[in-house]
Amino acid sequence: MSFVYAIPLHNRFRGITVREGVLLRGAAGWGEFCPFADYSDTESAPWLASALEASEVGWPEPVRDRIEVNTTVPVVSPERAYELVTASGCRTAKVKVADPRSSLVDDCDRVAAVRDALGPAGAIRVDANTAWDVDTAVKSIRELNRAAGGLEYVEQPCPSIEDLAAVRLCVDVRIAADESIRRAEDPLKVAVAEAADVAVIKVAPLGGVRRALEVAEACGLPCVVSSAVETSVGLAAGLALAGALPTLDFACGLGTRSLLTGDVTTDELSPKDGYLPVPRTAPEPNTAEKFAASQETTEHWQARLTRVQHHL
Repeated sequence: MSFVYAIPLHNRFRGITVREGVLLRGAAGWGEFCPFADYSDTESAPWLASALEASEVGWPEPVRDRIEVNTTVPVVSPERAYELVTASGCRTAKVKVADPRSSLVDDCDRVAAVRDALGPAGAIRVDANTAWDVDTAVKSIRELNRAAGGLEYVEQPCPSIEDLAAVRLCVDVRIAADESIRRAEDPLKVAVAEAADVAVIKVAPLGGVRRALEVAEACGLPCVVSSAVETSVGLAAGLALAGALPTLDFACGLGTRSLLTGDVTTDELSPKDGYLPVPRTAPEPNTAEKFAASQETTEHWQARLTRVQHHL
């Protein structure tokens, strides 16, 4: 059984305004298949493996029962950023920067507003999504660090591992690797230890909770589990991974339900006081019909699902 959804976002994120994907039902429950449009069929295969793990196999036993999460601040005005962080109840905020719609001055203003909202004890991390070259990264990180009154880390400032390593030598802020791991040909063999201080791990692009646990062990770095802007069905897999990691030193990027204007379930995984519970299965998508995709979108995703199955 499968169901194709389409849920608008509150703000443009990763170039999209509507999040689409497929919910899959199996013997163990529900899974979510929602690779972004820029992922090829080959790159999308791990996303399907992750959905099938959730729906057909289930997840490993957790070692903790709740996960601290960050709130995510998209490219919005400083005033809106302040409102989002204040309303979230989280002690950590991840701020999107280096977007074509936003200058470095704009980014610094947004980060400064987030600091005002969090207070001096809160943690701020920024995500550049590979947008900078080395020189731009070094300059931008220094400016953003000043605006933040200290950054916890900067996520994927440059595309390549070599550039990450060069930036890391020039700044006094931790560097986190994300795309360098999840979009690598073989994430288990990516040597990021000299290029980064933190590994950002995402369940779906790595092929499921068990595979992501192997990648986390292989990279040898402190890990942050982050979402791919899924519904609560997909977020549950991220929480299962965070719950199963042997150690977890940072808040995780799993508080992204608020980026969507709705959800496919009444059992929404929205943070309370900055924490989310670790579920044993994904929630039942009992309100999915409200976000049923159009016939054209449904046919597109069904065709994509069929193609990707051939790559597993």
